[in-house]
Amino acid sequence: MEEKKVTPRGAYPHVKVVGDFIFVSGTSSRRADNSIAGVEIIDEMGTKKLDAYLQTKAVLENIEKNLKTVGASLKDVVDVSSFLVNMNDFVDYNKAYAEFFEKETGPTRTTVAVHQLPHPDLVVEIKVTAYKKQE
Repeated sequence: MEEKKVTPRGAYPHVKVVGDFIFVSGTSSRRADNSIAGVEIIDEMGTKKLDAYLQTKAVLENIEKNLKTVGASLKDVVDVSSFLVNMNDFVDYNKAYAEFFEKETGPTRTTVAVHQLPHPDLVVEIKVTAYKKQE
């Protein structure tokens, strides 16, 4: 059975290949069923805990899935742009990020704070550029 895919929320592709470069649109921790990884209801009032560590892991896993659709992987990523709603989440984001990339061999990276993302439960979004020689 084929895994259900997350569909873009607008008129853009998840991945675009131009020559040897692969551009991945801003990606969140949203799942194919539109639920969001890293969101936990913690009480009977519906209070939510938004976990930047879990969201960052899910974002990078989603990016990996998107790259695989064009025969690439996270190892091919050369540049990362990350958007955090709250810079207080930087430590958790950085911890998860380090599980996917190494300081010495990983991509360049820019991390900025943004006012908000397309859904109130999202705390991190990441877009990447990869490079893979096309056959």
